[in-house]
Amino acid sequence: MSDGSCSWPGDDPFYRAYHDEDWGVPERDSRVLWEKLILDGFQAGLSWITILRKRENFRAAFAGFDPNIVATWGEAEIETSLQNPGIIRHRGKIAATISNARAWQRIEAEQGFDNFLWNYVDGTAIQNRWATMAEVPAKTDLSEQISKDLKKAGFKFCGPTIVYAFMQAVGIVNDHIVTCPCHAKVAKLAERPL
Repeated sequence: MSDGSCSWPGDDPFYRAYHDEDWGVPERDSRVLWEKLILDGFQAGLSWITILRKRENFRAAFAGFDPNIVATWGEAEIETSLQNPGIIRHRGKIAATISNARAWQRIEAEQGFDNFLWNYVDGTAIQNRWATMAEVPAKTDLSEQISKDLKKAGFKFCGPTIVYAFMQAVGIVNDHIVTCPCHAKVAKLAERPL
């Protein structure tokens, strides 16, 4: 973009709005963090815009992404979801959503899912200062560690690349390039205390 913004959303107004209003904004709500991690898991092998355009369908299909409801699901709900053309109909990812809801419940009860994630950065977002999108990594040592710990806790579809994309999306890391107007905006939002 000529205004110095991140180039990845292109000129698509829907994608651009996501970039400008949502991506990188620090998220501290445990349920919303779970929703965004699940959506990033569904993205595996697909483009993010595909998932983004289906986000409302996913919300409807997964009880508003209420992990306490989804954790009670079984084979019947998997079969129903496999018939839903509004979402990605992948048995493994749907089943993982259910087991991930149960893993979320355990972490939430022990320490809060938000605390579990934000403790990796001592509650303060990492402020990267990339000059170009080419500098932005696909994964980092930190995303590798979080991925391992999530898997140990029972999560699936949370490899280090998925986890890094998630960290970017929820503002644990600010990966807007420095010339993007959103970089400073997101950095300012990250200054808010927990």
